[in-house]
Amino acid sequence: MNEKMTAIMKTKPAYGAELVEVDVPQPREGEVLIKVLATSICGTDLHIYEWNDWAQSRIKPPQIMGHEVAGEVVEVGKGVDDIQVGDYISAETHIVCGKCYQCKTGNYHVCQNTKIFGVDTDGVFAEYAIVPAQNAWKNPKEIPPEYATLQEPLGNAVDTVLAGPISGKTVLITGAGPLGLLGITVAKASGASLVIVSEPSDFRRELAKKVGADVVINPMEEDVVKEVKDLTDGNGVDVFLEFSGAPKALEQGLQAVTPAGRVSLLGLFPREVTFDINNLVIFKALEVHGITGRHLWQTWYTVSNLLRSGKLNLDPIITHKYKGFDKFEEAFELMRAGKTGKVVFFPHKH
Repeated sequence: MNEKMTAIMKTKPAYGAELVEVDVPQPREGEVLIKVLATSICGTDLHIYEWNDWAQSRIKPPQIMGHEVAGEVVEVGKGVDDIQVGDYISAETHIVCGKCYQCKTGNYHVCQNTKIFGVDTDGVFAEYAIVPAQNAWKNPKEIPPEYATLQEPLGNAVDTVLAGPISGKTVLITGAGPLGLLGITVAKASGASLVIVSEPSDFRRELAKKVGADVVINPMEEDVVKEVKDLTDGNGVDVFLEFSGAPKALEQGLQAVTPAGRVSLLGLFPREVTFDINNLVIFKALEVHGITGRHLWQTWYTVSNLLRSGKLNLDPIITHKYKGFDKFEEAFELMRAGKTGKVVFFPHKH
């Protein structure tokens, strides 16, 4: 193929990105070329767009952005025998070595030599994209592209929610951004008895209600710990799920979880965090999980099964859909302002 395609590219080390026309790439050995049917914006993409400190230390422009995707395979490279033209796939974003201690012991999600698809390589904010065959996940045909593109972040939410028992449990979720919203629907689909959400944004509190949260708290106006204790007969919640990356939310959640309860931490904090670890963790005998990425490939099977079950309430989470990339700057600015759930692009306008 010597065709041209449009793509969102980080062209220079500065704020923003550009819509460019580039050659459709050719798959090399061990790679497949996909026609991108849907692709969604992640918080990582926003960091790259904003050119924050992390992005400056990691990204090497020029580079096509994006990593959440659903696409149809249109060409396969040499050595690829388990993926065929016509397959409908999404992509795991952790490109793992398969050789380090973590990989050899089944912990691929924390491979010591991980490269991130769409961060350390060109990504999928394009009409066509290259995906490493080892990272391709075959989707059931009945899952629509706007759902299939969400599987990678859904995997984060699934690992956060299901790091321990959830059925019949009372739950506090701090942060109702896109991942927190996914966490709400996973918790509800998995049998949580009470889901309480703490979120300062009016827009996102309304989304949390639509997705199925039982109680939604504004932490700027209400005492989160008191509200949680009142709702749980003074015991506190069984499970605390931190999605916000806000130090204050972490402290409130640790205060609100019952002794011997479970904590899952997914939100990334902007700086070092200090809190009373003796009284809030050790003396409470809390079970604390740090969550990163998704388990390969166990979590993908769980995500796919949840999608096929029809029990996930995803439609309220997908707040913005764009045909083509022409309005990508609008999409990123809305996301920066906290006025979106998940944003999905459909690169091919027809």
